[in-house]
Amino acid sequence: MTLKSERFTLATPTLDDRITGSLIGAAVGDALGGPVEGYAPEQIAERHGGRIHGIVGPWAGEHWRTARPLAPYHKGDGHITDDTLMTHALIRVYVRVRDHLDAYAIAEHLVPDLISTPRWIPELEAAALPLQRIFLAEKWLVTRLHYGHHDPREAGYGNIVNCGAAMYMAPVGLVNAAHPEAAYAEALDIAGAHQSSYGREAAGVFAAAVAAACQPGATPTSVLEASLSLAKDGTRAAIEAVADVADRYTDFESALAPLRAAVTPFDTVGPDYRSPSLAARRPSRLHAIEELPVALGMLIVGAGDYRHTVLGAVNYGRDCDSIATMAGAIAGALQGESAIPHDWAKQVAEASRLDLHAPARELAAVAREVFTRDRERRRDHESAFALLTAEAR
Repeated sequence: MTLKSERFTLATPTLDDRITGSLIGAAVGDALGGPVEGYAPEQIAERHGGRIHGIVGPWAGEHWRTARPLAPYHKGDGHITDDTLMTHALIRVYVRVRDHLDAYAIAEHLVPDLISTPRWIPELEAAALPLQRIFLAEKWLVTRLHYGHHDPREAGYGNIVNCGAAMYMAPVGLVNAAHPEAAYAEALDIAGAHQSSYGREAAGVFAAAVAAACQPGATPTSVLEASLSLAKDGTRAAIEAVADVADRYTDFESALAPLRAAVTPFDTVGPDYRSPSLAARRPSRLHAIEELPVALGMLIVGAGDYRHTVLGAVNYGRDCDSIATMAGAIAGALQGESAIPHDWAKQVAEASRLDLHAPARELAAVAREVFTRDRERRRDHESAFALLTAEAR
């Protein structure tokens, strides 16, 4: 695919800076999108008197505790949602294992983390088990793995197919920084415990996109090309269709409706996000989740600029906290922490009572250890192969 001329300014952030930018970028995008999740762009503009350009309060204002359909969640005011809760939970698994992960690591480490250790949940304004906040598609992990004792590699079959497995896969791309093929394979393995079909595929492609964004000299175009080189079936077709449309725009306002139209043939949820169609979220080789293609589309519209990319994702509406999480993770990995508005990051950290830098430091240390271990494994393989081929001669 040939895109418009790059408007992206090449940068050379370090590994640590890219990891920090990606994780903080994802959390900030999540917090910006949370209060308007589920609404259409027109509803968002009406509610806020125009497009959103920063952190806003709850949709129902001071009545958030009782207002439907969101009660009792305090979405807004810089509070992160389940996207970031799950991302940080996966980072904790990497910190424990300190190596590549597989589906068994989800059963042995992630699930116990969700059900055994109370943590501060910003949307509940209380300490609680993460299990009490995560969506039903994530509770599936606990049901199938902890109570059902299913094979972790196959536990995702039967779950609804949505962005739940993809939304927290940025750490996989960061541990496999600059190696999208490895990130794709690892995320597919991990996501097998959670989902199947295009939900699992999206998890692999999103991780690959984050890994590709860590490549020195990476641009939105190179991230898109890496994603398309690995994506399969409806996921690939959806990304290609959205990217083709996104390439025609340079501002998110004019791109909102065209991007939605481009992804519509692949989306099973339907026009009313809160009232899904009967065919919604079922396995299919022809369909895709909406969130990842739109996140990549906004990355192209915004030419990789963090603010422009994430605000486009937020104002798109529908599942915009997850769209902005993904878009923020990729844009943050491309440009590093300095690209993220400091006032946004500060407000999110304070409102959510989170040290947004600590998970990044921990994951960066793990990424270095994994790379060293991978290098040793490659050398062992090279030595063994050399002996094998020497004997053949």
